Amino acid sequence: MPILRLHEPAANSPPPKPLIPGLPDDIAELCLLHLPYPYQALARSVSSSWNRVLQDPTFLLSKTSLSLSLPYLFVFAFHKSTSRIQWQALDPRSGRWFVLPPMPCPKSACPPAFACASMPRQGKLFVLGGMRTDTESPMRTAVVYHASTNQWSPLSPMRTPRAFFAAGVVGEGGGSIVVAGGSGPDLSSSTAAVERYDPREDAWREAAGMGGNGMVRYDSVVVGGRMYVTEGWTWPFMFTPRGAAYDAEGDTWREMGRGMREGWTGLSVVVGERLFVISEHGDHQLKVFDPEEDTWRYVGGDRFPCEEVHKPFAASAAEEGAEEEEAAVIYVVGSGLRVGVGTVRVCKDGEFWVEWRVLAAPKAFQDLSPCNCQVLYA
Repeated sequence: MPILRLHEPAANSPPPKPLIPGLPDDIAELCLLHLPYPYQALARSVSSSWNRVLQDPTFLLSKTSLSLSLPYLFVFAFHKSTSRIQWQALDPRSGRWFVLPPMPCPKSACPPAFACASMPRQGKLFVLGGMRTDTESPMRTAVVYHASTNQWSPLSPMRTPRAFFAAGVVGEGGGSIVVAGGSGPDLSSSTAAVERYDPREDAWREAAGMGGNGMVRYDSVVVGGRMYVTEGWTWPFMFTPRGAAYDAEGDTWREMGRGMREGWTGLSVVVGERLFVISEHGDHQLKVFDPEEDTWRYVGGDRFPCEEVHKPFAASAAEEGAEEEEAAVIYVVGSGLRVGVGTVRVCKDGEFWVEWRVLAAPKAFQDLSPCNCQVLYA
């Protein structure tokens, strides 16, 4: 395996002190590459040379090229009585939690009004929009968390202030972020405005509108190059729910298929370009969407552990992470930040099978409620 140099001393500068006394810097840098993400923040305080290496832009690229980045679950939570926001990161392998630095936002922000998106392999988490409760006004906020530096950074604000809207990463390699719908400047109505963010230029541009009056988000997901937005459901159905699909390549919207929107009765996750939903009624059984038939099928195996993981839910999935072949991992965070971990496998007949286990949360989390969760590789 080749040795990767993460940094070089400046010309004519005095020789730097060794990163780890007694070891060549090449070997010391490889040792730091193997340091798990939760301990990198502590390691930065050891010395200026360690801090320089760990914040070098090539550090994350080196971890990725050596397949050292691992999935962590980042949970956007708030205190039920005070609405105070708190970001926590879970190491699914050890069950340990690590608090993130405070997210830059007004103290009066309404937690559920934000939208989140992520670029998992780049270790980037985006938090957008939101609403101030003191003025009841939507916001244009855009901030990003970098797992590589454990820091938040401001981005160019959105063109349109909005709350309770859809957001997702679209394009090859996660090229841009699309935000759509939600409550606009007038909270009494929804907006049809759509815009796209280019992270390379730190710029927002107008995209094709949703049509009509737009929609306030219940759930949204990106799968197969399209972003799907559903306005929600009432159980039993008192009306046909609305839903729309955005084609990122063509910059066009179309109505969501009837079967898809009527069966979308819970929060979604994407596993291997397949859409799954954790149903929010009954026993919260997992189901998968069949795009060819425009129907939903229940997944075999365990029932969701609803006796231990209670609503409200936030859900995400790891692109990889299960040891078994043809398996993936779904995370469902419930009240008190207890986490249902579902291992999804493909059977020989092509059907899906799930096995659930529950990760307990610290007692200090009992008054926390989840808004969103995202898997990042760090």
